[in-house]
Amino acid sequence: MGEKSDREPAHRRGGGVGGLKAAPPDLIALGELQLRRLGPEHLDDLVAAVEDSREHLRPWLIWAATPGREAHLEFLRDAAVAWPRGERYAYGIFQARGGLIGGIGLMRRIAPGGLEIGYWVHADHARRGVASRAAAGVTRAAFDLPDIDHVEIHHDEANIASGRVPARLGFEMVERVDAQALTPAEAGRDLIWRLTREGYPASGCPAILAAAAGAGPGA
Repeated sequence: MGEKSDREPAHRRGGGVGGLKAAPPDLIALGELQLRRLGPEHLDDLVAAVEDSREHLRPWLIWAATPGREAHLEFLRDAAVAWPRGERYAYGIFQARGGLIGGIGLMRRIAPGGLEIGYWVHADHARRGVASRAAAGVTRAAFDLPDIDHVEIHHDEANIASGRVPARLGFEMVERVDAQALTPAEAGRDLIWRLTREGYPASGCPAILAAAAGAGPGA
């Protein structure tokens, strides 16, 4: 599973960053999952997870088509710089008592007051609700920031699995736009899903987070 790349710089998609921004927490606990702020120290974990899942990710994520450690190290170094600047908040999805099984990020590359979520999940953990729980966690963290009033998820129209995540969380599909197809599997049309701060309490996020907390780290 994967949606629009979480490795694209913020300035390429519109939206801008001015001045210091409040940041989400370095660690988001979700019962049996943890979202941990990524840095260069996670290089080996990231390389192993992507290599294991390359065939699963490559149809939807252009960066997954390029093997090698250097690109991943560059991403992690960039993420470490982007976090304090308020440009991008990159997390690894970890099992609370295990290794890295995916990635998720919040990116300031849409309209002011908004953050876009990007995510991917290891092939062995796809279709188990991992992306939904992680996305619910970063959505809550986004709305804890005082300047954020909406969160979006963008994905190619052909990526049906990725579209199930915002639908389950209660995001509203607000727009379908033409976009460059970056991989052969993509249709070249993006679906844009949005959740507002006002809509969050009635969304699916609180229930998913409550269920995750109830599962606990030993589940």
